[in-house]
Amino acid sequence: MDEIKDRAAAVEEALRRAGHRVAARLDNADDLVAAIERAEPDVVILDLNTPDRDTIESLREATQERPRPIVMFVDRSDETMIIEAIKAGVTAYVVDGLNPQRVKPVLDVAVARFQQFQALTGELQRVRASLVERKTIGRAKGILMQQKGLSEEEAYSSLRRLAMDQGKRIADVAETLIAAAKLLR
Repeated sequence: MDEIKDRAAAVEEALRRAGHRVAARLDNADDLVAAIERAEPDVVILDLNTPDRDTIESLREATQERPRPIVMFVDRSDETMIIEAIKAGVTAYVVDGLNPQRVKPVLDVAVARFQQFQALTGELQRVRASLVERKTIGRAKGILMQQKGLSEEEAYSSLRRLAMDQGKRIADVAETLIAAAKLLR
């Protein structure tokens, strides 16, 4: 999206020379969400005089389900808009306008930062899931220790053996045990 048509044409040409295909070009942000959903671009590039809250909110909405790199070139900005843009998923926020020669390097950095952020987000989700599983297994061990008088090691061995017998993960067996214990209270 670019509010200045001549500049938009120059950016489009720079992208084509860099081997990219422009999926859609908008004159304003009025239908940004619909355009992103329709075009399904790999990267969203915006060139604005000054970003506004509606545009930022449209970006947030459009990329909530399918995150993607967002590059925003602006002529003028303030700290509040920068913070809001970053919260909305903007991976590169370049103030002082757009120079077509800078498009490819900025795009490359934005994509790399996006991929790095996605990897970190994925790792964080895996760590959180692991912590939840450990907590669940710990609660199940506690139930076995209390109800059957087992040691912690014996309780874990029982969970592991049951999981192997059922072809399930220990965390899944632990969840089932916790649910059953709640029913029997």
